Amino acid sequence: MQTTVRHRPPASLTAAVDLVIFTVRDAQLQVLLIERGNTPYQGEAALPGGFVREGEALDTAAQRELQEETGVVGSSLHLEQLHAYGDPGRDPRGRIITIAYLALGPDLPIPQAGTDAIAAHWTPVSSILDGQVPLAFDHEGILRDGLERARSKLEHTTIATAFCREPFTIADLRQIYEAVWGIALDPSNFRRKVMKTRGFVVPIGERRLPDVGRPAALFRRGVAETLTPPLTRSGASTSSLPS
Repeated sequence: MQTTVRHRPPASLTAAVDLVIFTVRDAQLQVLLIERGNTPYQGEAALPGGFVREGEALDTAAQRELQEETGVVGSSLHLEQLHAYGDPGRDPRGRIITIAYLALGPDLPIPQAGTDAIAAHWTPVSSILDGQVPLAFDHEGILRDGLERARSKLEHTTIATAFCREPFTIADLRQIYEAVWGIALDPSNFRRKVMKTRGFVVPIGERRLPDVGRPAALFRRGVAETLTPPLTRSGASTSSLPS
């Protein structure tokens, strides 16, 4: 007896990209948000992003959406895939799977809202984590994943220099770690660990003249991509951040 096997048609899926874009402004870790111009969640805060076009590569879609909605050029940032999010109920418009990207840049400019956004602005990450600024869709969860990725990469890679505009001082670099990790670091211990890590930073033989105190040596990014040994949060010497 012959058995007929019936195949179900594949589910209809739509691909999108969303971007977690971090910078450090005013000594705070900030994320780029838009105010949505379309339904659903019209007028609410969200991560920038949108649908992937037919035949479009994911990285290209991420850079296009970034520029269309905020005016920020993605090629000028560190950009990497973060994770895919496909919970069936994550978007009321249907089964939409989004590929999230993490982007990092040095003191990025004030963004300009594009065609799909009413406004675009930098927001302190702390105001989202403590519930002051709710986000549309599942974007808070995506943001938290991006934050943990950034914090972890600061421990094991030289990616902190992506936040720094060259040339920079060791104090500038320490401020990046403090903003991303949310802790204050002992300046002397931090400097010692950075300087003993080969290829992390390279002195350029110049100094920055401060308003007060001694001139600070200036550096550029080194060739190293990983930190050996890692600069771990648990092993960092800390002090209390000012309230």
